[in-house]
Amino acid sequence: MVYFKKMAVIGVGLIGGSLARVLREKGAVGEVVGVGRGEANLKRGVELGVLDSYTTDAREGVAGADLVFIATPVCTIPNVVAEIAPCLAPGCIVTDGGSVKETVVSACEPLMPEGTFFVGGHPIAGTEHSGVEASFSTLYMGRRCIVTPTPNTDPVALEKVVELWKIAGSTVPLMDPVQHDRVVAAISHLPHMVAYSLVNAVDGYDRFGGDLLSFSAGGFRDFTRIASSDPVMWRDIALTNREAILEMMDFFSVYLEKLRTLVAEGDADGLQAFFLNSKQKRDAIL
Repeated sequence: MVYFKKMAVIGVGLIGGSLARVLREKGAVGEVVGVGRGEANLKRGVELGVLDSYTTDAREGVAGADLVFIATPVCTIPNVVAEIAPCLAPGCIVTDGGSVKETVVSACEPLMPEGTFFVGGHPIAGTEHSGVEASFSTLYMGRRCIVTPTPNTDPVALEKVVELWKIAGSTVPLMDPVQHDRVVAAISHLPHMVAYSLVNAVDGYDRFGGDLLSFSAGGFRDFTRIASSDPVMWRDIALTNREAILEMMDFFSVYLEKLRTLVAEGDADGLQAFFLNSKQKRDAIL
């Protein structure tokens, strides 16, 4: 089993904290150092046993680490790598949890000093909660973590990153960064855009006055749960994966327009077929 003597987690929230928890539980890591700007959150990480120590200085935090996991908003990841690069120990592996890969990987690979390695990764897991208190060791159990090697990726570093996600309980498909961004635009980014839009639409609908959101029940709340996700994180995702998200939003609008036409025409058979097809596809992934 792979073992890391010292792991630095930059961004100790749900994603980073959960990985630290499970690797500690499985005996795959020795010392865990947390790095971030919110000292209260970092201190809480030590109290919870997620971290051994913390610092607000990223360069200090990565010193001597053989694994660095970056779990900050995707727009910040290249800047973080640029900051820590001069302080990385020989052989250190830097990986991330960002849900956009093309821009991140292409920016970070050239920043790595000789003898250190960047491997892009994206665990497809999460909740609408944030902060180290939201982290838990089984977050990645039974989930996928997509790892996105390029022709520049060191094979030994790649193997270690794949193994650490398997230790966390994930299946680990390998995918080209460009393909990854198209896939997650469909299965993750578009649903978030729809959820955010739906909440705003219902909140902005004032034909009958009053606060419509206060009448929301289980179905609406379940569907829009992801609209409670971190706005800064999703702002960065929308900016860095803009092309793929726009493509999926346009594609989605075709189906929304088709459904609108069926409703407008009172096409009972067409509506039932549309809903049945969706039900069958949805039931098949459970």
